[in-house]
Amino acid sequence: MGIDTQGPLAGARGSVTGVRGLRRRKQRGLTLVELIVAFTIMALLTTMAVPLARYKVQRDKERQLTFALREIRKAIDDYKDAALAGKIDVKLGTEGYPETLDQLVDGVKLLQDAQGKKIKFLRRVPIDPMTNSRDWGFRSMQDDPKSQSWGRQNIFDVYSKSTDRARDGTPYAEW
Repeated sequence: MGIDTQGPLAGARGSVTGVRGLRRRKQRGLTLVELIVAFTIMALLTTMAVPLARYKVQRDKERQLTFALREIRKAIDDYKDAALAGKIDVKLGTEGYPETLDQLVDGVKLLQDAQGKKIKFLRRVPIDPMTNSRDWGFRSMQDDPKSQSWGRQNIFDVYSKSTDRARDGTPYAEW
């Protein structure tokens, strides 16, 4: 008996290798159309992510500005409270407010302390996140509330010197 080359299994081996060859051709890599679609999707996602990142950076800076303004204004209020309570010496014409921010950092001598202790209201002047400097705008008690010039009598309020606007359209100088 010999091997049947004409039977039902005779061509099976050849057809299996033929199917494998077709599979290999299909799995070799991505087609040009697939690459273009993938690149387009990546470009779309990137263009959507950049504005979100900018928005987050601006939101973080606004949050830092709010915190810095609150910190300085609280120190000014604490200074005023100490002046009203008679704990510190008040210079005539200052209305009980500090003349400079350095007074809040360096401290002021207590009146009823024989040892000459100082009371400090700020550890350091915070950085304005909008201008990246410690240069703040000041308003004195006698100045107009919206004024951009300082009368130099005292420091009643502080504001950012940035000319930019917030997300809601208000200038940072009015915060």
